[in-house]
Amino acid sequence: MNKKFLGSSIALAFILVAICSGFGSGSTITSATNPALPPDTFSYLPASDGIALIDVRRMLSETMPRILAGDPAKLTQANADLDKFKTRTGIDPRAFDRVVIGTRYTYPAPRVTKLETVAIARGTFDARALAAAARTAANGTYREEKYRGQTILIVTINDQMKVFGVWDMQIKDLAVCVLDPHSLAIGTVANVRAAIAAGPKGLAAADLVAIATRDPKAVVGFGANVPKELMTSLNVGNDTIAKDANSIRQVYGSIGSTDTDVSLLLVARTDSAEAANNLNDTVTGLKQLGGLFLGRMAPARKALAQSALDNLKITTRGTEVEIRTQVAAANLASVI
Repeated sequence: MNKKFLGSSIALAFILVAICSGFGSGSTITSATNPALPPDTFSYLPASDGIALIDVRRMLSETMPRILAGDPAKLTQANADLDKFKTRTGIDPRAFDRVVIGTRYTYPAPRVTKLETVAIARGTFDARALAAAARTAANGTYREEKYRGQTILIVTINDQMKVFGVWDMQIKDLAVCVLDPHSLAIGTVANVRAAIAAGPKGLAAADLVAIATRDPKAVVGFGANVPKELMTSLNVGNDTIAKDANSIRQVYGSIGSTDTDVSLLLVARTDSAEAANNLNDTVTGLKQLGGLFLGRMAPARKALAQSALDNLKITTRGTEVEIRTQVAAANLASVI
């Protein structure tokens, strides 16, 4: 296998993962909607290029404890990170039932893509009480502004923080708005304004909602469009990888968990059956070559990567390429 194909395979795999991570469960895809979701699930979500639905309660009470059960120090640190987020913002993620994230792509310069993201958090909490707690936690380092009759609280953080005890983010100013008694919008000021403008009906595209909610048992479900402008802004390398990457129109999938395992489903929807077959060949080539890179990894990460590679299944269905794998939950502690 030549070096050109090797480089193309590796680059394409990273593109597929990168598109979804700005935001995969192994059950069979049979339905375009999730009847178990409340009808207001996507309320206030602005028009988005990508959306993700996170079952926060399950993530914090089931998935994360299973992953970190064998590493008490990391579990303690994850809880400490949640407490830090609450202390600095007044917002306790443990009070959320679910969070819907909407992301838009912007292109401020050639070959540069910026993600504009807003989170809509829902739960049985009192949203106004949480907003009041945020004011108290800010200790004067906040301001308020009015938009369409709503009050946006802008808290100055200027710190590196882990959201939900997992995602490490640099936060400068955090805008929070009470949308209704049990819903909050969280993000930048501009993106919180967009959530207010979207209103109770929301503006999320029906096709993205459908693909992001196909697995009713998922801890995380996601779906994203892949416009040509996005691919142009990425360094996809040679003609082979560019052709495969530019055939992708949407990506979607889910992350699921059981008592012992965490599973990933990632689907790339292309513009033709021929393109899907070509993409399958490229990803299959990566799977075959994956073992070459394991030797350089630390033992814990090597075990995780080997398990994911051993369980990797690649299937083509019409214009879609479906990638599935699963790993032992405990093995994921090495990357958290």
